[in-house]
Amino acid sequence: MSKNEEEKVEIEVEEEISTEEIASNENAEEEGIEEEVEVVDEVETLKLKVAELEDQYLRVNAEFENMRKRLEKEKMSAVAYSNELFARDMLSIIDALDSASALKESEDIKSEELFEKVKEGIDLTVDQFKKSFEKHGIELVDISGEFDPNFHEAVMQVESEEKNSGEILQVFQKGYKIKDRLLRPAMVSIVK
Repeated sequence: MSKNEEEKVEIEVEEEISTEEIASNENAEEEGIEEEVEVVDEVETLKLKVAELEDQYLRVNAEFENMRKRLEKEKMSAVAYSNELFARDMLSIIDALDSASALKESEDIKSEELFEKVKEGIDLTVDQFKKSFEKHGIELVDISGEFDPNFHEAVMQVESEEKNSGEILQVFQKGYKIKDRLLRPAMVSIVK
């Protein structure tokens, strides 16, 4: 082979190599572009997922805040109107007391009859109080038996042969409790 032919073969080989390199570079670029496209698609998918999760979080958080506010409002309302039933029961009692105070002595009613009617009205009013108290769980503090500092307040100590030491002898003021909570202790005298 002559030098010319060798040069031609070399040129052809170089052209083939450069054509293969170009093709291989183009393939590599296409693969790189495809990989970049896949990465971009994956990033976009992840961004969408993050946005979706943020939206869900914000909605759940807003719902929780609304529920918390609603429960707080209901709690405040319950506290504000907790005595409504008791107050409603007291209305009939105040009406009875108003009626009793409106009674006047006249020619038709003598003072003895008026006194009896007022006493009867007071007794009925006390009964209404007791029924209302019972309805709302308010009861008298037990005063039978031994002195209990949790429910009784000793205002005097007296000697007595009838009862044992520490027993309640006399009640000066009744005590009341609502369920298990003491409203007012009973004021009593106890035996020394």
